[in-house]
Amino acid sequence: MKDLKDKVAIITGSSRGIGRSIAEKLAEFGVNVVITSTKEDVSASVANEISEKYGVKAKGFALNVSNLTDFSNLVDNVVKEFGRIDILVNNAGITRDTLIMRMKEEDWDDVINTNLKGVFNGCKSVVRYMLKQQYGKIVNISSVVGIMGNAGQVNYAASKGGVISLTKSLAKELASRNINVNAVAPGYIDTDMTKVLPDNIKQEILKLIPLGRMGKPEDVANAIAFLCSDMSSYITGHVIVVDGGMVMY
Repeated sequence: MKDLKDKVAIITGSSRGIGRSIAEKLAEFGVNVVITSTKEDVSASVANEISEKYGVKAKGFALNVSNLTDFSNLVDNVVKEFGRIDILVNNAGITRDTLIMRMKEEDWDDVINTNLKGVFNGCKSVVRYMLKQQYGKIVNISSVVGIMGNAGQVNYAASKGGVISLTKSLAKELASRNINVNAVAPGYIDTDMTKVLPDNIKQEILKLIPLGRMGKPEDVANAIAFLCSDMSSYITGHVIVVDGGMVMY
């Protein structure tokens, strides 16, 4: 995917896990990457490691994705430093899992503000630049839970289902301007978030996955690299499910 070389990408929540894997995969193809997390020193450290490993320009920023002003300022700074913004991957997300009877209002608000409003903030912040360029790739990270639901995760499921609807609507708004908007819905991926699951729960999950294994962060990153490249130029408004066949719809 030579067309990715020298493009500029913002990947939110990219200091570890799936987000870092996405950043590394794009850097592998020559993309200059912007790393974000809630801590600037952590983001800067990861950016330095990626820059040294792949020979691309990388910079780390602190970002509260739920704050529109923060996100807008970040994008402005990226354009000033890198000259453009070609790719946005809205990856940052949190969970506050519990049954609805025990769920506090702040558990709902925190998840919606980060997982759904954060995507809105990111898209709104980059669109004005992408419209001027007449080019852009936006990839929003949803989840299989946003498709099938899951007990104890009404807040997370609502946020990730909302991401899918937002993606489809925005794709229709921006298609005429050569801006592709798609979503990726990971299944059970081997990350810090799933490592805490008890072994018996993991075994039950594996029974539901036709490929018989949990996914790796690189499995998600590979799909995103495709969606960020010109190989996907005729794909917009779609959800690529990366789940080993767990959810087929």
